[in-house]
Amino acid sequence: MLLDKEIQADVIEELQIDPTVDATQIGVAVKDGVVTFTGYVPTYGQQWAAVKAAKRVYGVKGIADDLQVHLPSSAQRTDTEVAQAALNALKWNTSVPDDVLKVTVENGWVTLEGSVDWQYQKDAAEFAVRYLTGVKGVINDIAITPKIKPKEVQEKIQSAFERSADLDARRIGVKTNEGKVTLHGNVRSWTEHDEAQRAAWSVPGVREVENDLVVTP
Repeated sequence: MLLDKEIQADVIEELQIDPTVDATQIGVAVKDGVVTFTGYVPTYGQQWAAVKAAKRVYGVKGIADDLQVHLPSSAQRTDTEVAQAALNALKWNTSVPDDVLKVTVENGWVTLEGSVDWQYQKDAAEFAVRYLTGVKGVINDIAITPKIKPKEVQEKIQSAFERSADLDARRIGVKTNEGKVTLHGNVRSWTEHDEAQRAAWSVPGVREVENDLVVTP
């Protein structure tokens, strides 16, 4: 088992080699495998990328993201400007259905609302606005509209797990209830943790995924 100081060093190195993250103002602390980020980044996209980088590090069991987005003066935008840019970005993204989503912006935070048929469409909408100039954060409240009978969901999720080369399906339990999926069990890394969640979301009819998988390297 890795010591906290070893995990800390690995996370810092992972941040430093990630070209999408400016880690100069990021503090990293680790206790019992849980990484805590403090400090500042210049964009919301970098905040998101920093968390993703930490998840790639072996031994990380959890992440507390206390980073704050401090936009440089050149990136300051009014909420109206951000909202218009977000609407345009959604319009030009072919994975996002036309005229089904609502955008609200308050103090640089973008809230997405509405409903789509698939999780990939919800993810695509968030990705479309994540890196826009002036965005300080994204709240994705887009709902998934079920298109499959509830009793078929669990079977399809288990099949998806078994097909994935990145998952040990024997270690993962699945419970379903009217489109809500709960994952439980143990996985070996955050990569496997996130892959199980992604695989569950890929099944039509899933409206919510509660990921209770425990990372035990």
